[in-house]
Amino acid sequence: MKPIWIVDDDQSIRFVLEKALLREQLPSRSFTSAREVLTALEEDKPPQVLVSDIRMPGGSGLDLLDKVKARYPGLPVIIMTAYSDLDSAVSAFQGGAFEYLPKPFDLSKAVELIRRAVEESHREEVADEAMAEAPEMLGQAPAMQDVFRAIGRLSQSNVTVMITGESGTGKELVARALHKHSPRAKGPFVAINTAAIPKDLLESELFGHERGAFTGAQTMRRGRFEQADGGTLFLDEIGDMPYDLQTRLLRVLSDGHFYRVGGHSAVKTNVRVIAATHQDLEQRVKEGAFREDLFHRLNVIRLRLPTLRERREDIPMLTRHFLLQSARQLGVEPKRISDAALAWLGQFAFPGNVRQLENMCHWVTVMAPAQVIEPKDLPPEVGVSNALPDALMAMENHDQSAAPLAQQALPDLPVLPDFAAAPAVSAALSNGWEQGLEAEANTLLATDRTDVWDTLTARFESRLIHAALAATRGRRIDAAQKLGIGRNTITRKIQELGLE
Repeated sequence: MKPIWIVDDDQSIRFVLEKALLREQLPSRSFTSAREVLTALEEDKPPQVLVSDIRMPGGSGLDLLDKVKARYPGLPVIIMTAYSDLDSAVSAFQGGAFEYLPKPFDLSKAVELIRRAVEESHREEVADEAMAEAPEMLGQAPAMQDVFRAIGRLSQSNVTVMITGESGTGKELVARALHKHSPRAKGPFVAINTAAIPKDLLESELFGHERGAFTGAQTMRRGRFEQADGGTLFLDEIGDMPYDLQTRLLRVLSDGHFYRVGGHSAVKTNVRVIAATHQDLEQRVKEGAFREDLFHRLNVIRLRLPTLRERREDIPMLTRHFLLQSARQLGVEPKRISDAALAWLGQFAFPGNVRQLENMCHWVTVMAPAQVIEPKDLPPEVGVSNALPDALMAMENHDQSAAPLAQQALPDLPVLPDFAAAPAVSAALSNGWEQGLEAEANTLLATDRTDVWDTLTARFESRLIHAALAATRGRRIDAAQKLGIGRNTITRKIQELGLE
C-alpha cells in the first residue's frame, strides 16, 4: 500500500498522526511544507491519501490542493484547519478536498477519516482499472454489439441515459464507458447505489449537509451532486429511491439547483445523470412507488444490457480475462481452463450474470489445486460435483443399461469421456475437505515433526484469507468483515503468513 502523506509545519501534529497511523499498520510520510510535497511528487509516485494543513510557510494548503488535483484528480486530500477558519474550509471543498479536519481534532476520528479516504482511494483505483478494461470486458457477442453502437452514438452527447438489466450484467461498467467517451471525460465520475444507503442518510449523501443540520453533522459536507460537478453522476438502483427524495431529484434534473440539508442557499451544479435499475420502472409507476414525471425525465435514452445467458459465446473470453485479472490481484501465476470446464460453464444459467462469473474465477484461482482448471475444480453451484459421481458410477458399470443412466444423470450437459476413464474423480468429489485435512494430519503425525498444529493452521488460514481477498477483490477491510475478524487481525495475519 502506498503511504499517507502528512504535510504540516507543526512537528507535534506530524508526530501524533504518524504514531496513530503506525498503530493502524498504515504507512506514512511527513513533510513540513507544500514545496517539499511538490518536489516529492516529481520524484516519487503519488500517495494513497494527502493530509495537509492550510496555513504553512512557503505555500498554503489550498494552493497545494489545486496543484495536486490538477495532476491527480482521484487523489483524496484532507485539509486540516482551525475552527475559526471555516471560510478556508469551504474553499477547500470547492477545490475538491475529500474532507476537512478541524483543529484541535480527536485522534480516533482523524484516523477514521483517513481510513475513509483510503477506501475512497482504493475505489478510485479499481474504477480506473475497470474503465481501462471496459472494451475488453464488455464482450463481442451480437447482443453486446448493440450496446457498443449505442455508446458510440452517445459519445458526444450529454443526454440522460437509463440503463436496465438484471443484477450483475455490468450496468456501472457501461455507465463508466459512457462517461469515458463523453465530452465530460475529464470531469469526475461519481457513483452511488441508492438501494445500499439507509433512507435517513441518502438525502445527505446526494445533496450534502450544512454544519449542525442534524445530530453528528459537525462539519459541512458536499453531496454527490456537488462532487460530480462538471462530470457524470451514476445513480444505481434508482427504482429503490424513496418517494420523497424522488421529488428533490426531479427538481435538480429540471433546473440544476438544490439545497444542502439544513442549507438556505441554492447550490448550482452541472451534472450529467446516468441512472440504472434491474426493476420494471413502468410497473413501479403503476404501483405508485415511482414518480411518473421523474420516470420520463430519466428515460430519455434507454439502454438494455443482455444477460449472460443471452451472450453465451462471450463466456470463454470473459472467463480467461477474469482468470488473468484474479492472478494479477493475488500475485500468482494465471491459471488456464480446459475446454471441458468451459463446456460446463457454457451450460450454466448464471443467475448472477457476469459478476457471478467473475466471482467464480476468483474462487478457482484460489481453490483449484492445479494450473489447468478441470470441471471437478469448478465451484459447487455449477453442479459438476452433483451430476458427475452418478454418471461415473453408471459408466463404470459394464452393464448395457449404464449408458442411458449416464445420459440421464447429465441432462443437457456435454459428454466428457475423459472423466469416465478416471474413477478416482468420483471419490475425490464425494470426499469433503475435512477428510483431506485429516489425511494430511495423519501423514505429518506419522513423522518426527512437533509443529503439526502450527503448520496446518498456517496453511488453513492462508487459504481462507486468500479466498476472502479474492472474493473482495483485494480489499482487506471487506475481507475481514466477511471472515468475521477485525481489520487489525487480518493485517497481522497477512504479515505473519507472508502473504504481502
